[in-house]
Amino acid sequence: MRLSTQERTCLFIDGANLYAATRSLGFDIDYRKLLDFFSTQTNLLRAYYYSALLETEEYSPLKPLTDWLAYNGYSLVTKPAKEFTDALGRRRVKGNMDIELAIDMLELAPNLDHAILFSGDSDFRRLVEAMQRKGVRVSVVSSIRTSPPMIADELRRQTDQFIELADIAEHFSRRHQDTRSRVEREDEE
Repeated sequence: MRLSTQERTCLFIDGANLYAATRSLGFDIDYRKLLDFFSTQTNLLRAYYYSALLETEEYSPLKPLTDWLAYNGYSLVTKPAKEFTDALGRRRVKGNMDIELAIDMLELAPNLDHAILFSGDSDFRRLVEAMQRKGVRVSVVSSIRTSPPMIADELRRQTDQFIELADIAEHFSRRHQDTRSRVEREDEE
């Protein structure tokens, strides 16, 4: 992993994608430790966390996390999630934050040397390419150790540096569990 304290760096965290990756790998993130880790490894200007929130519920399980992040050094970017019923009558929630993340990253490009994206979504490949054209180095944090891999192959090929989430989890996980994917653990049993 190539990180430098000389590079002006921002973190861009796709909350839903990171949550899915950490669940699949079997650990929870300590967001204070995550911020501390990247603050010591880079010249961290800001850490953005993106999440859609369902406003129709009286209590959202995301609310304590988003409140904590907002008061503890993260720039929180949220929008209301949309609730709908699909063709089979199932309740669905849609809350994509890709556009918000892409706009923020592109707007910050003139002030950055390095953008670190926490997502494996293939939709971000063009964003990574655009940032690179602006002279910004882009690292992507996700996982290929999950089954299926959490990072799209086209995004992994475009990035300047792919960082395997499981390899750095020890620096900011709440529980130091076995960070191999559930499938890998079951295969050994």
